[in-house]
Amino acid sequence: MSLVVFDMAGTTVEDGGLVRRSFLAADEHAGLSANDGDRAAMLDYVTETMGQSKIVVFRHLARGDEERAQAANDEFERCYARLVADGECSPVPGAEDVFAALRESGMKTALTTGFSPDTQAAILDALGWQRIADVTLCPGEGIRGRPFPDMPLTALLRTETDSVQQMVVVGDSASDVISGRRAGARASVGVRTGAHDETVLRTAGATHVLASVAEIPALLAELRS
Repeated sequence: MSLVVFDMAGTTVEDGGLVRRSFLAADEHAGLSANDGDRAAMLDYVTETMGQSKIVVFRHLARGDEERAQAANDEFERCYARLVADGECSPVPGAEDVFAALRESGMKTALTTGFSPDTQAAILDALGWQRIADVTLCPGEGIRGRPFPDMPLTALLRTETDSVQQMVVVGDSASDVISGRRAGARASVGVRTGAHDETVLRTAGATHVLASVAEIPALLAELRS
């Protein structure tokens, strides 16, 4: 194993409901839902699509109204960044130790997210994680969001990893798992600290399901044996 590609919110970063709170703020701002039933259905869809590019999710919720989708996405990003700046952001227990252990062992790491570059940067700044990983990635020009395989494969290219079989992908959502499987990773690992439970992660094709990222070093040792 040479490269581990980690998701951020819910996997290495405590979510604490910030995503749902920010979606509700976006809904109030852009008027995505007409009533309580619509709002409940929206939140169900948000949970189902956790890990995916947020603008893609908003385009679906806005039913193709690009102006409303962009307005909702902008408000989501503002709200999430504000919550992060207010200190409502912390590492998943053990995550920083895992990054340090992997670096010491010579492994490369990548952090990926469905957030915009500005929101990703706000999280990294709040945690002091600007240099914790070798690569940080989010959807953008030439890089599609999950469940496409683009972010893991881009991480592999940028770290000059020799083969997809030397890569492990880790996340808390079905989209993370599917992205890793589509990228051909040696293991596509689900963790139970975020959006989806073990049943959903297994159904998505997770090769392993762990309690948290703190168990990644033990899994890597197992994969090498």
